[in-house]
Amino acid sequence: MWMLHSATMLPAFLLLFLMRTSNSLSETMSRDEKSKLRNQVLEMFDHAYQNYMDHAYPADELMPLTCRGRVRGLEPSRGDIDDALGKFSLTLIDTLDTLALLNKTVEFEEAVRRVVADVRLDNDIVVSVFETNIRVLGGLLGGHSMAVMLKESGRMVWYQDELLHMAKDLGLRLLPAFNTSSGLPYPRVNLRYGVRGPETRTGTETDTCTACAGTIILEFAALSRFTGDPTFEAHARRALDFLWEKRQRHSNLVGTTINIHSGEWVRRDSGVGAGIDSYYEYLMKAYILLGDDRFLQRFNTHYASIMKYISQPPLLLDVHIHKPLLPARTWMDSLLAFFPGLQVLKGDIQPAIETHEMLYQVTKKHNFLPEAFTTDFRVHWAQHPLRPEFAESTYFLYKATRDPYYLEVGRTILENLNRFARVPCGFAAMKDVRTGSHEDRMDSFFLAEMFKYLFLLFAEEEDLHFNVEDYVFTTEAHLLPLSLSTASNSQAPPLVNNMAGEELDDSNFEWTCPNTRLLFPDPAFPRNLREPIKSAVDNSCPRPTTHRREPGMGRPPLRAQDFMANNPEHLELLRRMGVSLIHLKDGRVQLVQHATQAVSAVAAEDGMRFMQEMMELSSQQQKEQLPPRAVQIVSHPFFGRVVLTAGPAQFGMDLSKSSSGVRGFVTVAEPYKGCSELSNGEIVAGRIALLQRGQCMFAEKARHIQKAGAIGGIVIDDNEGSSSDTAPLFQMAGDGRNTDDVTLPLLFLFHKEGNILLEALKENREVEVLLSDKARDRGTDGAEEGDCPTEEKDHTSPASSKPVDQSQVTTQEQTTDDSVVGQESVQPAEGLSSYISVDEGEEPAVDGDSSSQSEDSLMADWQEDLEAFKQMEKDEL
Repeated sequence: MWMLHSATMLPAFLLLFLMRTSNSLSETMSRDEKSKLRNQVLEMFDHAYQNYMDHAYPADELMPLTCRGRVRGLEPSRGDIDDALGKFSLTLIDTLDTLALLNKTVEFEEAVRRVVADVRLDNDIVVSVFETNIRVLGGLLGGHSMAVMLKESGRMVWYQDELLHMAKDLGLRLLPAFNTSSGLPYPRVNLRYGVRGPETRTGTETDTCTACAGTIILEFAALSRFTGDPTFEAHARRALDFLWEKRQRHSNLVGTTINIHSGEWVRRDSGVGAGIDSYYEYLMKAYILLGDDRFLQRFNTHYASIMKYISQPPLLLDVHIHKPLLPARTWMDSLLAFFPGLQVLKGDIQPAIETHEMLYQVTKKHNFLPEAFTTDFRVHWAQHPLRPEFAESTYFLYKATRDPYYLEVGRTILENLNRFARVPCGFAAMKDVRTGSHEDRMDSFFLAEMFKYLFLLFAEEEDLHFNVEDYVFTTEAHLLPLSLSTASNSQAPPLVNNMAGEELDDSNFEWTCPNTRLLFPDPAFPRNLREPIKSAVDNSCPRPTTHRREPGMGRPPLRAQDFMANNPEHLELLRRMGVSLIHLKDGRVQLVQHATQAVSAVAAEDGMRFMQEMMELSSQQQKEQLPPRAVQIVSHPFFGRVVLTAGPAQFGMDLSKSSSGVRGFVTVAEPYKGCSELSNGEIVAGRIALLQRGQCMFAEKARHIQKAGAIGGIVIDDNEGSSSDTAPLFQMAGDGRNTDDVTLPLLFLFHKEGNILLEALKENREVEVLLSDKARDRGTDGAEEGDCPTEEKDHTSPASSKPVDQSQVTTQEQTTDDSVVGQESVQPAEGLSSYISVDEGEEPAVDGDSSSQSEDSLMADWQEDLEAFKQMEKDEL
């Protein structure tokens, strides 16, 4: 919360007076309408929580698409995401104080009993120190705070600090991570064995993120104050002190990643989003909770630099800490959406309104905040795991201004969650905000944070049975009482770097409470801030791309973006330029230039330009996600609430050109592989055929179901356990021949997503699906408010011509003549290694994701492919 200490209370009271006078600046929402929205929040929470308890507990998380719990080790690993799971019923612990805040006292009491009876913390499992601290330790402390509050009011009289005892046990299990010379914690710890030693399977890490090391103080200090043991607070302070000492002294900024032993910055980019975000949040909130002025001064020093270098209203862009005037990237991540809320705590309202408005317009454009989006508000990373940070800032801005505009923002958040994320077994994260496809994931923070902030946004004072102003929200929205500031901590050891001799800079305290001079000096103030931002986002829709027609003789040379591997005229142009299309044994192809084989010096020069364009285009497209397609189950009992991520085909109907998609009932083709004429053609006719991958080309499968009268096809992977959660998306390639005869859409589902569809078909006699580029809203077929017009979407090409995705092609430049071909070493093209499949239908063309592959792994892949290329040439010779 934004309650501060007595030294700053007078400006806060002035602010509250101004809030009340500002209510007349725009239409207020009626109490009945707020009540309806508040009740809707409660119903949505019940839907999420009850499905977790019914289908997942005691697992850590609910998998809402498959209606089961996610148990670490039993499901395919998701890498660092799984570090939050420790086989300690994560979601239930994270939800404890949400139950209390939402007045679900009976459910809260039952949940506390379950945690005390069922949860074990001595598991032999490696977990994230950061995630375990904010979710589990914070959840236990927040639950304890609520249990104490209820006990003092005459309820839960049986409670004897059981959650606090568990919290201390967990705190002791996290302490070994802080055994470093710097005081910065290891990023991971084994709950049973700590760090170091073969049985721990951790302790070899050298780097951690700034937020990971700097987001400890609230939970550890609260644990110390609750228990009287100063050890925890001392370790958290030591880590914060070290980060402060290692700031870049010229810019007063911190980097994103730091070496926990040497203190050297590993990543020197600085922003307010992922990797740093909650470090700044905890400096301010540590001052609020503990009353230590040094935390406020540090925050104010950082904040001044953020506003000088990173803030470019309404944008917040990363910079380099040593060269803060040099931008580090041209996109923003969704985690920075918390920052307007922090600016409210700071009292800097104007930039908070501006950045929040930008985030709101991006939300309206894409229905949710993408994990990352560019400065012109396009999707950079398309996922949205139901993050609560935007709702958090919306609540804090409403709290500070009482502007009913933010109630309408909250309504939008609710509607989008219900329309796009709600599924029969809970709420599913968005795999891709562009298509509306889902991921089988419902993180614990969705219950811990989202419903708290939305409930508080619409709640009246009488809806709360305790005063939230008496608590501070942690970064996971757990409630810690401000009364901890007066708890004795006299045994705490002195700070390691206690800034002795430094005087507090009083000028930095000017905006500690919201700056009343900036709050609505005239009635049009908020609108004047918002309108230019709204226009900027609205006007940033992609423009139609002008596509070249096929170049020919006497025309401009063939360009990389126009190249089609199955176009005979393009292959002839390649031959004239001295570029060969080499087929590898595994069905992939490679482009190699023999300059001496070009028909002329000019053609050779054109060939070199073509190869360079191909390298650049491949490099650029490898960094972009391949636009997936959506398979939406629209029949009973799903009603469009389950959306599966699907890969497109390079042939057939282009769903991105269709405003309505293709809708129909599904049926399994016979034979299932679809490699011969169908025996159940009369059943397949007019339906969408389900096929299994393998034995023949994808285009051949498409032709067989099309001949039987199918209106579409879905190929399901035969590789058991494959999933779009863990495997990169790809597009199905043609067969090297002209595929213009294939006119129906064909999509590809991995085994896991395909099984969801097959299971639905088993349980329900008829299953109807919609194949589209983007999931449609329930009951509507039009574009969503804020979407770009369909004709302005950023498409690769018109449906009539299908240029190959250049990220699927590997290029190599070779200037040797025939006599030495195969003997001369071939140099890698910028370390790229991705192909287009034209010979083997079994191998879809995989879209290389350079963001998830290190340079070393790319080079290793390249060397493997190079060996295959050399062996092929030897075989031919």
